[in-house]
Amino acid sequence: MATSIVLGAGMVGVSTALALQQRGDDVLLVDRKGIGRETSYGNAGAIQTEACEPTAFPRSFGFLLNAATKRHNMINWHARAVVENRYALWEYWRNSAPARHAAISQWYERFTGKADEYHAPLAKAANAEHLIRHSGYIAACRQASTLEAHLKAAERLTQGWGVPVTELSNEQIREKEPALKMPLAGGLWFSNVWTCQSPGALTHAYGELFKQRGGSVAYGDAMSLAENEGGGWSVLTEGGRVEAERVVVALGPWSSELTERFGYRIPLLRMRGYHRHFASANGPNSAMLDVDNATFMSPMKQGLRVCTGAEITQFGAAADLRQISRSEKAARELFELGERVESTPWIGHRPCLPDMLPVIGPAPRHNGLWFHFGHAHQGFTGGPAAAQLLMEIMVDGKSPDWAEHFSPARFG
Repeated sequence: MATSIVLGAGMVGVSTALALQQRGDDVLLVDRKGIGRETSYGNAGAIQTEACEPTAFPRSFGFLLNAATKRHNMINWHARAVVENRYALWEYWRNSAPARHAAISQWYERFTGKADEYHAPLAKAANAEHLIRHSGYIAACRQASTLEAHLKAAERLTQGWGVPVTELSNEQIREKEPALKMPLAGGLWFSNVWTCQSPGALTHAYGELFKQRGGSVAYGDAMSLAENEGGGWSVLTEGGRVEAERVVVALGPWSSELTERFGYRIPLLRMRGYHRHFASANGPNSAMLDVDNATFMSPMKQGLRVCTGAEITQFGAAADLRQISRSEKAARELFELGERVESTPWIGHRPCLPDMLPVIGPAPRHNGLWFHFGHAHQGFTGGPAAAQLLMEIMVDGKSPDWAEHFSPARFG
């Protein structure tokens, strides 16, 4: 019998398996599709050490008006989903107030601010350093007002968290990106951010490292999780039902479907995102965020990956191509893009919680059941760092005072 089962083989799940293995656990990693095939495949591929503050809901009247009328590409929404998630959205709005957001950020930053220090040894041990670029990314601003607002935000990041940020003029951006087609008001260069040529491949490489170190991986149905009468847990895999002393739920946006079966109503808000790849011989040399159009562009093995903002929609709802179409248009205004690589865009969900902090810790009413999910936009970035906290609580029995901010018990 394994010591621990980890359900979910995205970056958070794989990192959790590696951390538990590091402390001597016999770990089985279970996923329905395999390592790095879901949300961790489809993200923007950035290890965002500058993301010391969670993404707050903008509170300016202009943004709210544009969001309400679906004119801003940062957010798209559907009425039924808004009604269904009204509690989570209201709490998210309340927690986006400056004072609350500042308090939340001091806990959030623990998994993002030094994320590179946790990824570096894993990437080296997994022989995956070739997948990572250390050129940072440019936040490009088309309008002077946008640049001014982001300079203020960058100043706060530098003063509060020591994030290195360099202001760039249009000419300086062109020096870095000579293929740029249109003039800009300016931009910001976040030099300490790592970007990845294939986030799915990096996650898979970490999974292979786990296997090389003696870990086991199986295809299985996480929803078959059951508590054994004599203690411990079991789950149905391709090789039959497997038992373990404890289990970690690290299923990203699917986590709440499982936790609800055991009586835990954690208000997980699933924010949908899209990406598409384009053939591009004249695209950006490194990653770039088109701030005015909420569009992130990053060179990947498959081509230039163009990523959208967030969509509030029902889980499993039909695709709404509004945002990805706008993002494609914005990217083509900036660079000469070739043909679409895929006939249809990739669609995935980001698991967000209304207080912007992930759930990390033991289930309040079930021995041996542990939760690790809800990292929103930063599971790929902060997964390895957050896994260390979970491991220290689970295996070492160490629970620092600040761990209570991530406890599942905060939702009852």
